[in-house]
Amino acid sequence: MITTREIYKSYGSIKVLQNINLSIESGEIIGIMGASGAGKTTLLQILGTLDRPDNGELEIAGENVFALSDKAMADFRNKHIGFVFQFHHLLPEFTSLENVCLPGFIGKNPQKQVEKRAKELLDFLQMSHRLGHKPAELSGGEQQRVAIARALINTPQIILADEPSGNLDSENTQELNKLFFALRDEFRQTFVIVTHNADLAGMCDRKLVLKDGRFAS
Repeated sequence: MITTREIYKSYGSIKVLQNINLSIESGEIIGIMGASGAGKTTLLQILGTLDRPDNGELEIAGENVFALSDKAMADFRNKHIGFVFQFHHLLPEFTSLENVCLPGFIGKNPQKQVEKRAKELLDFLQMSHRLGHKPAELSGGEQQRVAIARALINTPQIILADEPSGNLDSENTQELNKLFFALRDEFRQTFVIVTHNADLAGMCDRKLVLKDGRFAS
């Protein structure tokens, strides 16, 4: 599903990623750990086509994504990749349902189809009673569930999660950990999770550790 070849990325004189070679199978859940500054978020941004490497290749589902134009890459990202962040980035003026629907509308999918899918996802995530609530009316765990539904709305092949439990208490963190695996079993998506949570990383199919821009052996 994901293959990187000799990915390098620097910011000025700071070498953030060095010779990253990675292969991730369809339906696999990968946990990536490492100290702050190790390059985890930069790697996730490159895997998500939000940033380009200085050198190297990225293939997603057989597509050489960095050979695409910026517009084609944005379309590819919208259709194939979902994002879950530590800070949920929900739009405060919109309800849960409206926040989940947004990527579907951006993808120019029919409104009724998008809304039906959003309601199904929120029901699966036990949020059907919060469809009309705005983010300020939701707990942290509820906001994260809405953000996950939003990431899933276009049925992407890949979910990229950056410190998804960083703002959650221990109980909600455990629920989130279980949820990722339930989602994989239900929808067969591929997950790449950057985390400081050793329990979550330990539950993954594989745990990788970044150190000084490289994968530790």
